Amino acid sequence: MKITDVQACVIGRHEPDSGGSVWTFVRVYTDEGIVGTGECNSASAASGFAVKQAVEVMKRFLIGKDPTNTGPLYETLRRFGRYGGTSSPPIIFAITGIENALYDITGKALGVPVYKLLGGKYRDKIRLYADLHAGDDESPEAYAAKAQEVIEEEGYSAVKFDVDHTGVGKLDPVNWTVSAKEMTHIINLIAAVREGIGYETDLAIDCHGQFDVPSAITLAKAVEPLRLMWLEEPVPAENIDALAQVRAKTSTVICTGENQYTRFEFLELLQKQACDVIMPDLSKAGGIMEAKRIADIADAFYVPIAPHNVSSPLGMMAACHVCAAVANFLVLEFHGREIPWWNDLCDGDKPFIRGGWMHVSEAPGIGVELNDKVAKSLLWPGDTYFD
Repeated sequence: MKITDVQACVIGRHEPDSGGSVWTFVRVYTDEGIVGTGECNSASAASGFAVKQAVEVMKRFLIGKDPTNTGPLYETLRRFGRYGGTSSPPIIFAITGIENALYDITGKALGVPVYKLLGGKYRDKIRLYADLHAGDDESPEAYAAKAQEVIEEEGYSAVKFDVDHTGVGKLDPVNWTVSAKEMTHIINLIAAVREGIGYETDLAIDCHGQFDVPSAITLAKAVEPLRLMWLEEPVPAENIDALAQVRAKTSTVICTGENQYTRFEFLELLQKQACDVIMPDLSKAGGIMEAKRIADIADAFYVPIAPHNVSSPLGMMAACHVCAAVANFLVLEFHGREIPWWNDLCDGDKPFIRGGWMHVSEAPGIGVELNDKVAKSLLWPGDTYFD
């Protein structure tokens, strides 16, 4: 079997209820008629088209090659431009989408789900947490009510809220220092949610890297009695030593990793003891096998993996195969609740989310396919769909 073509397109919408989801999808075609589809998170249309261009540049390394020779093909793409940033966005995003498509082809060719290509599965279903962003207003009562409503709606065993853009008490729009008024409001929000959901449901809090070191330490220490599942990205991701300072000052669990890529960057996080939980985004961190490598390295440090996930059902199922195949999996993010067309974009075993869990597909390959009719309707203006 040989690769005959590689194509990419950008799909998504920036509507108020869309969650701002933009994805670049990659399709790899073969001379035996088997087609693989992979997804990479793009976050914006500009990034999406940059990823598509990167896919088109790397196409020349793939044409005529055996798609089931996934490891060497991945390494060829990663190495071809190391001095031009192949371990950095948007190129690593493109490599991730291509590699996912290759695994999809290999699974289909062998008649097995992707998790079998990773050594088998530890679990049949993947625990999810719902990213709820915020309450209907900025009051602590609204945050607590939102959490209770969503837990009752789908039975999630964990939820997450953002606390970095409340707008209450922010004195300077540029710096990352949290005023006393803002800090008090944030702590009250978190405490209200914890009181509302009790301690049988896990609670994570996301700071999106928007706080400075002293503010992050103050917050982390203040919420220690609330036993958070984690405090996420309390400081910007670029300075790992700063994050390690925060972790060293608190017993609150610290989580980071959505802006780190490949095993090499995660190794540094772990060696510097900068976090307690890692959260690579598996649709952009390097690919399915790279995700397993990251998890295995973390396991050697006894650190769990809780992947960041803003993917479509296709990319999310690809992540589920990895989560099933590693021992130190904790929980996977679900970010698509407020996207009205999220379920419609892909075909597979529906409903994709059942009782706050996603069941790992037993179909060959990734086990989820784009619904071409729906995908075409969501094509980013100015782009063209797959042939």
